[in-house]
Amino acid sequence: MRSSHELGASGGWQPVAGWQLIVVVVFAMTVLYLGNTGERWFPLLDSANLAFHEAGHPLFWLLGSRLGVYGGTLGQLALPLIVALSFWRRRDPFATSLVMLWLFQNFFNIARYMADARAQMLPLVGGDHDWSEIFARWQLLHLDTRIAGLVSLLGWAGVLFVCCALARTWWRARSCTRCC
Repeated sequence: MRSSHELGASGGWQPVAGWQLIVVVVFAMTVLYLGNTGERWFPLLDSANLAFHEAGHPLFWLLGSRLGVYGGTLGQLALPLIVALSFWRRRDPFATSLVMLWLFQNFFNIARYMADARAQMLPLVGGDHDWSEIFARWQLLHLDTRIAGLVSLLGWAGVLFVCCALARTWWRARSCTRCC
């Protein structure tokens, strides 16, 4: 068992190096930029997100056809969340932060998809528009762009929270090494 001195201010978390904080902040800025400008396409992440989105439909359809339509969005959120929880349990703030940025990057894609529910202008892989069907079920189709704006705002908040949390962890460990 580690002593309280060994645990330090991080509560058992691995230390964060300055370069790790810089990598996370640069990645976060890239996520925010690509998620909110131009084509909004982050090649590596969005290809994976699309694969997990499409895989989520049949997986959730096993639980019921009504859930299948939600499966795409749930699928693309589930994998980064599961991976983030794995790194969280290992107390690895750097890896957890990177994967949480991936999770929140998904929010920008989901918001774009939601905002297209009425217009249905996006090219789709599966043909049916999930969010058009979901919003119609809940009689919220007329609020598609407003809900999309809220989801995008949650994406921004999540990205900023991840950066601040990692910076705080880095700062606390840095302060502790000075005083100990």
